[in-house]
Amino acid sequence: PVIADGLRRRGIDVMTTGEAGLRSAADVEHARLARMQQRVIVTSDRDFLVLAGRGTTHAGIVYYRQGRYAVGEVIRRLVRLWEQRTPEEMQNHVEFL
Repeated sequence: PVIADGLRRRGIDVMTTGEAGLRSAADVEHARLARMQQRVIVTSDRDFLVLAGRGTTHAGIVYYRQGRYAVGEVIRRLVRLWEQRTPEEMQNHVEFL
């Protein structure tokens, strides 16, 4: 939620897992909803890397390792990515922060 709030303050449309009603849903359901809504998944859950590796289509996945960067740095990197990549470029693309 802290990262989502930081992105929202910068004018980026964000939806959290809780807001989507997917807190206990399977990862494939997260990917399906994100694809339908053209939303990039931002996660520290390696299971999404496995899904992408299996060929599950998605609107984009950004993976970051928790604890590697402070929250502010994660937000800065995500904003930079949002400014530099189009939704088309993110289709089925995995980005590592």
